[in-house]
Amino acid sequence: MLALRLSLGAHPAVQLRRLLVATASAGTGFLLLSALGHALGHPDPSVSALRLAWCAAPLAATVYFAVAVARTDPGTRPRPGLSAIGLGPARLMAISALTTALSCLLGSALALLAFLQLRGDLTGMPVDGAATDFLAAGRPLPLPAALTLLALVPLTASVAVAMALRPREPVTGAPRAVHAYGRFGAYRRTAALESFGAYGRFGKQLAASARVRRTAGAAPERGGAAVLERDGAAAPGRDGAGDTPGTADGSGAAAGPGSADGSGAGTVTDIPAPAAHTPPSGLPWGITVLAVGLAVEAFASRSGTGSPADRPAALLGLALACVGLALAGPGLTHLCGRMLQTARPGALRLLAGRVLMTEATRLGRPLGVVCAVTAAAYAMASLHEREDASSGPLVALGVLLVAGCTVATLLTAAVESRQARADTTTALRLLGAPTVTLRRAAALRAGVLLALFGPLSLVVAQLSAWPLTG
Repeated sequence: MLALRLSLGAHPAVQLRRLLVATASAGTGFLLLSALGHALGHPDPSVSALRLAWCAAPLAATVYFAVAVARTDPGTRPRPGLSAIGLGPARLMAISALTTALSCLLGSALALLAFLQLRGDLTGMPVDGAATDFLAAGRPLPLPAALTLLALVPLTASVAVAMALRPREPVTGAPRAVHAYGRFGAYRRTAALESFGAYGRFGKQLAASARVRRTAGAAPERGGAAVLERDGAAAPGRDGAGDTPGTADGSGAAAGPGSADGSGAGTVTDIPAPAAHTPPSGLPWGITVLAVGLAVEAFASRSGTGSPADRPAALLGLALACVGLALAGPGLTHLCGRMLQTARPGALRLLAGRVLMTEATRLGRPLGVVCAVTAAAYAMASLHEREDASSGPLVALGVLLVAGCTVATLLTAAVESRQARADTTTALRLLGAPTVTLRRAAALRAGVLLALFGPLSLVVAQLSAWPLTG
């Protein structure tokens, strides 16, 4: 009941995203039922198994989109005070998984109703046509098999959401900063306690400041406050892109007076800002897998011509190329952010570049998946057998589902990134940053990503389709 109340009382934007999840679930369920109907009307099990295997791509895209929507749901986000009423992280995770299951169950029910309506089981007037042999209108529909196929999407999506949002324990042995008030009431962040009289020793604060810098450079940051420095500026992490005064995303947050160590020379900057992490490690692996996939496709093209089913190595090469492109997405996004900060960047390029470097994993992963889906759709469109009229509507529905879910996942990841930067954006506006500057930075990020990933998708699509058609 709590999950149902949270679902019904959510914001309209959240309800729209859940409705999109239900729509994607309905489309995937209809494809699964169509595979069942084709199996009922055709005795060849290999063809029916192949049709069922093709439903794995829409199923994966739907589950991927459902997880992205669950991550951006503000109703099931852990907040202070919820544990006191029994809503800890584990129960919020369970509520989010149950909410996702309800959305997917609604879509599965709609898919079953649409399939029965087309078969004529509800009205007694089945739809006729050459492209409706997957309905198996003249044969009884096995209800247990249909319900089992329809349960795949809710079960898989709820389990994926539970795994993605499960409570994680902190890493054992990781350095943890202790927030305390130092000498003369100055707020400081230190990992070690000092004895009485140690504050006045010669060189004590110089060594402590250097130790704080080393700890901040080695410890992973989770969008916390900026690191305190003695020179009055918060240092973003040593990432090779240059140290810029202000917050870690290059926003240039002003540092107020006061001392981090009681000497009056330091500052206290408590603006939440994500730090620019080290480059993601998936770029070399992605390029390697992409090159291997294209090489496998080229080798398979020399073995002869025919349909993709006659050349499984070609499909394997295409799959490897798409996986490589998806793996390289975060690294390429981080590279875009680093390129924006080259050659004497201004405040606009610095802000846009640091955000791209910080959000490289969150934005780059769905962006790489979108590019992979685009390349695969272009390659498969060149191999589609147009004389097979019976699979035309189902192929169009599957392509629409996969493309729509991946694009919707990318947009949802952008919403999640905006929610993660909400505190930083609020701090920038309080410091006097104009709204038009933030919008220009967002437009600059979108333009740079489009300028890199757009031609890359076209090149990979052409290279993937050329060996298959040649």
